[in-house]
Amino acid sequence: MPKKGPADANTSAAYPVLSAEQIRRLRSYAVVQDVAVGDTVFRAGDETYDLIVIERGTVDLIRGATHDAPEEVVVSHGPGRFIGELGLLTGQSVYLTGLVVQAGRIHRIPQTQFRRLMAEDAELSDILLLAFLARRELLRNNAAARVIEIVGSRLSASSLELRTFAARLRLTHLWFEADSVAGQALMRAAAVEAGDLPVVITPDKVMRRATAEVMAHELGLSYRRAVDQKVDLAVIGAGPAGLAAAVYGASEGLATVLLDMVGPGGQAAASSRIENYLGFPTGISGTDLTGKAIVQALKFGAQLSAPCGVTALDVDTGMIRLSLTDGTSVESRAVIIATGARYRSLPLTHWEKFQGAGIYYAATELEAKWCAGQPVTVVGGANSAGQASLYLASRGNAVNLVVRGAHLAANMSSYLIDRLTAEPLVSVHTATEVSGLHGQTHLDAVELTDRESGIRTVVECAGLFCFIGEVPATTWLKGLALDNEGFILTDSDLDPSELGGSWSALGRRPLPFETSIPGVFAAGDVRKGSMKRVAAAVGEGASAVQSVHASIGFHD
Repeated sequence: MPKKGPADANTSAAYPVLSAEQIRRLRSYAVVQDVAVGDTVFRAGDETYDLIVIERGTVDLIRGATHDAPEEVVVSHGPGRFIGELGLLTGQSVYLTGLVVQAGRIHRIPQTQFRRLMAEDAELSDILLLAFLARRELLRNNAAARVIEIVGSRLSASSLELRTFAARLRLTHLWFEADSVAGQALMRAAAVEAGDLPVVITPDKVMRRATAEVMAHELGLSYRRAVDQKVDLAVIGAGPAGLAAAVYGASEGLATVLLDMVGPGGQAAASSRIENYLGFPTGISGTDLTGKAIVQALKFGAQLSAPCGVTALDVDTGMIRLSLTDGTSVESRAVIIATGARYRSLPLTHWEKFQGAGIYYAATELEAKWCAGQPVTVVGGANSAGQASLYLASRGNAVNLVVRGAHLAANMSSYLIDRLTAEPLVSVHTATEVSGLHGQTHLDAVELTDRESGIRTVVECAGLFCFIGEVPATTWLKGLALDNEGFILTDSDLDPSELGGSWSALGRRPLPFETSIPGVFAAGDVRKGSMKRVAAAVGEGASAVQSVHASIGFHD
């Protein structure tokens, strides 16, 4: 018999007992099934599963034996309860097994009916969604977390990539530092060597030298196109603009897919705190904000795939075809490009060597843990750099904020400047630049140069957090009108000479946010003239959907 886990007694909001009326409404979407002791309602490894409502009997959810832990019961569900969690929305492969331990009757709600339920019954939709979110958090902190074990080094960029991907998608997993006692024991049990790192270990597979793309494929999170699937809107990039476009597109009845090359959240997910976003007077972390937006998009039926890179865009077929990095393609009636922009690197010797090993482009709990209490340097003069400095100071780090310009006020909000001035752990260095990097396997010091005096100073630095400039993610685009810096031109910024014969055939000018290719739109930081603020990106993503409706209407 599998070991019983502590979650059996859990009576939190994650496991509500439904009323008779609520169960009656759920059953209207379901197929009834009588079950006997020993039956499995789903197995770990299944591509998908049904939402299950229990009328009579008991079903245990079991985490299978791993390399370092025996089989264990994670939770038991009885009459009046439903079985399901966030994987029903994300499409993640099943990672627990549902075993009937007391005979009875269940009601299965398949995926198509589950989507109907989420769209038609607001009360039940809210109950399910809140329970899914609560359950995922509980699963991430109990025996279920062992279904995905990541072993790597904090000095490795590839390990950081895996951890960032897992964190942004709220995957149930555990992290092990390779040189820790627990990490070494797990490596021995899985027959893994140092040259295999980073490694992702599941009950039935060991992924050596793993990448986020490999991990996503094995977990069922890569793009999976149904044979008869029709896509109305493909959104490329899952930052604030892309997430807003996915939410509004899916909620308004457009069959929507959301594709992101790295992981959802974009630059916003790299922010430790956003205080000037409407509706959050005490602020919200970028991870929490974009995490809620992801779930909101999934709730309305958008299909999220990440990491899922797009390599080309082709309009010769009548539909718009997107070629993906895995060799497959997506055909859609309209496309919104929201690939955003990335922070620039500095032209310094050893920069690439220290990326992920002391140089970071985000300041979240994940990065902050690796330099807790040690001196750090933040580079940049805009809000993201200011928020990062304050967050790191709150974690006990002495922070050197390095700004190339002469004044913070040029690009930073006044409320942040006031807080930085008042924070004793933050030292602001204006008219200064980072001119050198020092360290062996990990960054341990940086050289700062005063741009006016030329004086150079070497300061201790366990982490360099870089928030400078913006490089638009448009190098993959061909045939689309861009400005000199690579940002996408849209609507009124397009010169008539940049509009080909396809526009004459349509008999119209580009719609708001439409690019030089009909049916292809751009929103957020990737677009020329965008405001480069989270709220503005959200507004652009939502507004672009209105133009998509008009475009599809023209086509129809």
